[in-house]
Amino acid sequence: MPTIHSGYSLKNLARAAPVLLSIPLLGPLPALAQVTATGALIPSFKDYPAAAVMASLLFVIVIIMMLYGVRHFMFTINRLTGVQRHPYIDIAVARWPMITVFIAAHNEEKVIAGCIEALLNTDYPADRLKIIPVNDRSADRTGAIIDSYVARFPSRMSPFHRSSGKAGKSAALKDALQYAEGDIAIIFDADYVPGRGLLKQLVAPFFDPEVGAVMGRVVPVNSGANLLTRMLDLERSAGYQVDQQARMNMNLLPQYGGTVGGVRLSAVAAVGGWHDDTLAEDTDITFRLMFNGWKTVYTNRSECYEEVPEDWGVRIKQVSRWAKGHNQVMARYWWQFATSSYLTLGQRVDGLLLLFVFVIPLVMLTGWLLALGLYFLNAGSLLSQLLPIFALMIYGTLGNFAAFFEIVVAVLIDGNRRRLRLLPFNMLGFLVSLFAISGAVWSLMIDQIFKREMVWDKTIRYRAKAAE
Repeated sequence: MPTIHSGYSLKNLARAAPVLLSIPLLGPLPALAQVTATGALIPSFKDYPAAAVMASLLFVIVIIMMLYGVRHFMFTINRLTGVQRHPYIDIAVARWPMITVFIAAHNEEKVIAGCIEALLNTDYPADRLKIIPVNDRSADRTGAIIDSYVARFPSRMSPFHRSSGKAGKSAALKDALQYAEGDIAIIFDADYVPGRGLLKQLVAPFFDPEVGAVMGRVVPVNSGANLLTRMLDLERSAGYQVDQQARMNMNLLPQYGGTVGGVRLSAVAAVGGWHDDTLAEDTDITFRLMFNGWKTVYTNRSECYEEVPEDWGVRIKQVSRWAKGHNQVMARYWWQFATSSYLTLGQRVDGLLLLFVFVIPLVMLTGWLLALGLYFLNAGSLLSQLLPIFALMIYGTLGNFAAFFEIVVAVLIDGNRRRLRLLPFNMLGFLVSLFAISGAVWSLMIDQIFKREMVWDKTIRYRAKAAE
């Protein structure tokens, strides 16, 4: 028989309980800690409704997190053993359509020249390509650098200098899109360096008339700078190499990411046009295209290189911006998405899980607080039953948008096993993102209540200034 303090058995403690309860100085014991004559510690939720509510909420949270864990596991297994779909990758010779490439730039003097140079050296037919650098209210030499290239290549480039108007990338692109030639707009952020054949790879899926948006793979170019960039490299690998490709394989809903991709302008017009009142214009257009019957395509072999944050402060601002913008879209469209007649049941489930992904850190944090609360309320017997499941849930969702096993598989597919030594450090990134995203959710709620305008926080660049 198990014993507790000074050799007292549970049976002896049960016999002494009436005496202890009768001592006025001690007061009544909590209902959850009362001991019956049988010697078992039995929670009395009828007498302790607060604990009952907390336990019920914790159980729901565990179920939700397990759904995300199963989702990550399914994607991982599919990426390992499923049929890999790259339906448009072999299109190399075609009558290529007229396209317009937009380069979103705000104070990008360090990187804008590299992106322009790469686009000028692309193998896409020059007479079918128009390049529009979008200089959005830059206070540095971004505009001068752009104009120097326009002077050298006037037939290939048309600058769009924006000195006023609503702040933010989505608003700047909305103003610039009216100058597009052709029906396909390819969009890059200024720090991205596209490869020579990338434009053809991104344009090829648009030969399918049902495709409304295309997304390529983003690869960090500064992954070796410090621990943070190495961790973000792991995250990017899992998010694109496994998560996006698995959704493409399973005919679910890969996501257009706002850069290293493109949209069909007629499709955008058909679903209401480009919106400038969101911090996540890419997520906004992705879901509007989806629930109106347009396809999105992910091309995993179409790689482009970006700079990831090298400082934690910049990273936190970036994640917070993503969370706010994504949750704006979730609040606006979740019901239209859930009831769309164009989507299969699997697409709806996966899309809703994707829509709510930036609420999950707050849900998980709430679960932790509930577990601690139950512990301090002496609800130990119930909590001990939930702990194994809760621990599995935590394990299955670590990694900031990608579970540990997704990261492992992505690294193995990429052929760089040495990076797996960094896997334990992902816990640090996870915790930082957990609190950053949770704070962003609360901030968004306050913004909505007080009708505050959201501010676009620009991501700092680290590359040395390029020569003109």
